[in-house]
Amino acid sequence: MFQPVLPLSGYAGWRFLEQTLDAQKTAHAESPLIERQTDRFRERIGSIARPADLVADRQLLEVALGAFGLGDDIDNKFFIRRILEDDLSDPKALANRLSDARYGQFAATFDFTTDQTAFSDPAFAEDIIARFETAKFAEAVGDQNEDFRLALNVSEGIDDVLAGSSNDEARWFSILGSPPLRSVFETALGLPASFSQINLDQQLETLRDKSERIFGADSVEIFVDPEAQDKLVRLFLVRSEASASAVSAGQIALSLLSGVAS
Repeated sequence: MFQPVLPLSGYAGWRFLEQTLDAQKTAHAESPLIERQTDRFRERIGSIARPADLVADRQLLEVALGAFGLGDDIDNKFFIRRILEDDLSDPKALANRLSDARYGQFAATFDFTTDQTAFSDPAFAEDIIARFETAKFAEAVGDQNEDFRLALNVSEGIDDVLAGSSNDEARWFSILGSPPLRSVFETALGLPASFSQINLDQQLETLRDKSERIFGADSVEIFVDPEAQDKLVRLFLVRSEASASAVSAGQIALSLLSGVAS
């Protein structure tokens, strides 16, 4: 299996990854395992007519879930089938009641409540495959550097948020409901670990206020701008690395003090 090349950490390492990203992603997508998975999906997705069909085909389901970063749910077949069978127009649909917005995106993409002719469209398969390859590459990167994995999710994650709603308040709530995006924004905006414990409306107000002060706008649309997106990622990586360094320094100090005390 192809292993991403990550010689540096922090923002300098991220810049190296950005500069080599296309070549590394291509090499990863052409690895035998990924090629087998995507070839099978391309060949068989058009024959799927019901949620039960997709859930019963582990190889197809692996790609479908993996495309949305939900690969850990591969064995939760009843749960996934329920998500796919519910009508998303119903506020009580399971995907609409889950805090993780990725389930709603997954259900909306694999919509079995309408005509499934879209699944036979080669463009549908290629879109899912592209998402899957991106997600699996990010996963491979995350095995070496979790911060880089989260940073790789930012661009596509924001695109999904913007495509999902035209209401800016709903978009901010979608960011709060996406674990990868939430982690990036909380760290980049310098929010404390206790942030998730306050009222949702207060979380929304805080995000907008911080965004206005740091990026000059309180709308999610600002992050379509490559410069704003790069600043978001840079702040995330710098602050995450600083936090990790502070923890390491604290652990060393505690170890030294323990040694003196003993």
